[in-house]
Amino acid sequence: MTAENLSLSPELLDAVRRISGTEHLLVALDFDGTLSPIVDRAEDARPLPRSAAALEALAQLPRTTTALISGRALDSLRLVASPPADTLLIGSHGAEVWLGEGSLGLELDEDQRLKLAAVREVLSEIVNIAPGTLLEDKPAGVVLHTRMADDDVADDAVEAAMRVLREHPGVYLKTGKRVLETSVVHASKGQAVEFLRQATGATAILFAGDDVTDEDALGRLMGDDVGIKVGLDFTQAQYRVEAPVHVAELLEALLRERRRVTTDA
Repeated sequence: MTAENLSLSPELLDAVRRISGTEHLLVALDFDGTLSPIVDRAEDARPLPRSAAALEALAQLPRTTTALISGRALDSLRLVASPPADTLLIGSHGAEVWLGEGSLGLELDEDQRLKLAAVREVLSEIVNIAPGTLLEDKPAGVVLHTRMADDDVADDAVEAAMRVLREHPGVYLKTGKRVLETSVVHASKGQAVEFLRQATGATAILFAGDDVTDEDALGRLMGDDVGIKVGLDFTQAQYRVEAPVHVAELLEALLRERRRVTTDA
């Protein structure tokens, strides 16, 4: 173990070395809380410079595909992440997909648009009486953010929203860290991982994420894949790092090993 990797467990470093030797590697990452620290204002998030640099270098290696799988809308993800040009993007928890030029945008049908308008009306009423909460519009849903609200206000707002919206057929709910995600399109990060595996022909996937919704992706990993939980919450991931700064160390270690393998080949 080098001095640069003192925060990474020997078991995780062994897994990095092992997966670096796969024929086609897919490096799929959550953004908020993984590449970027969690911030109060979503628009202020940015990837840590070391993580951004390592991801850029990984994207340029042979037989290596990089991807971001985020709950953010694609436009928001592009704005804050500034991803490498060849990095594949999955937004809105899998409802939006960008695989390069020519990718089609998300189109809702009339029924979905009506459901989305109804969801926004419900959440707007809650935000109007819950100080510190706010809404974020996405192409297929609306997010209730409670990070700046007092704990009791946040809990009440989410409970009220879920109680009402559970009665709306075709509206899908996901809870995360101080957010309630709503969508009129059924999608998950787990489905996104499986889709990217098929689309890229990956022989192994390294995935890292911090939130409850990332467990969907971690649960779809198999065989030679490597899953990493960022943070101390419960997880089904095989490995764990504590914070985004350690994700930077992880990506740098992966870059060194993958570069050696692809250069020697």
